[in-house]
Amino acid sequence: MNYSAEAPAVWDPSFADAEDCLLSSDQCVVHARHYFVKGLVEIPIVGSDEVFSWGVWVSLSRENFSRSADLWDTPGREAEKPYFGWLTTDLLVYSPTTLNLKTHVHTRPVGERPYVELEPTDHPLAVEQRAGITLDRVRDIAEAVFHSGSSEEQ
Repeated sequence: MNYSAEAPAVWDPSFADAEDCLLSSDQCVVHARHYFVKGLVEIPIVGSDEVFSWGVWVSLSRENFSRSADLWDTPGREAEKPYFGWLTTDLLVYSPTTLNLKTHVHTRPVGERPYVELEPTDHPLAVEQRAGITLDRVRDIAEAVFHSGSSEEQ
């Protein structure tokens, strides 16, 4: 019930050895100018208590990234106000692209990935986040991701 992108769309493997770049399982920095955190776009599954999640990357301002990093291991960090960000994961099962959708990143308790709330637009991903999806849609997504050979994984 979860697919996750390994890196933001702007990441290139050649950055791995650069001193001003970083890619961890939770944070990414590109050339000390672009800052990203990994979070979850959660979509309720209609008729159940389950949730489907996309593990996505969101760009943050330098200030918000620094604040997030400073609070990374701080109990009570979930009281932090949401950070504005731009979605930087291209989920290929959606058209138009999911790149650069406006988001709010909600910090959760230590050890939990942030919740990524999409701006309430008519983009299919935003609509699904608000309205939910069926189990058939989950199966369609799984099949599309599996057949795309993308870096998204379960």
